[in-house]
Amino acid sequence: MMTMTAPLEVGLAVRDMTRMRAFYEGALGLSFVSEIYVGSAKAARAALSPDGYTVVRLQSQKGERIKLLQPDRLPAAGDAPGQGFILERAGASYLTFIVDDLKALVGDLIRHGAELLTGSEPVEVRPGVWLAFLSDPEGHIVEIVQYDDVSVYRADLA
Repeated sequence: MMTMTAPLEVGLAVRDMTRMRAFYEGALGLSFVSEIYVGSAKAARAALSPDGYTVVRLQSQKGERIKLLQPDRLPAAGDAPGQGFILERAGASYLTFIVDDLKALVGDLIRHGAELLTGSEPVEVRPGVWLAFLSDPEGHIVEIVQYDDVSVYRADLA
């Protein structure tokens, strides 16, 4: 059984660190924590990259962290991010942020380069649960959720 010693941290491989930091810090309000560089020998040993890479850690108000990882040598541009329904994309994954004012956040997301997948209005997926899906500037899928009563999601947060 795993024993967590810190809140969950998710890593995203990115091509343009400046642009991605602007999105996650500006649109979603994450705070800068640190920036480190890992050289090629350790990067290769860690099975992350044959070259070095830069890691920037950002943190939410509740303590969860995202690390943005940009390799020194960018991989060849692949196909555009998957189109259509999220769950029909092989290997699909996404980040979820639980917020208090989804409707207000949607405008900020658009101004910071997000592509809304669910349209400009939040979707009520069940009574009192609203969401919007979007693609960040590099195509990572992000879900933003608002609960009319957050204790329905997690009683410990009420």
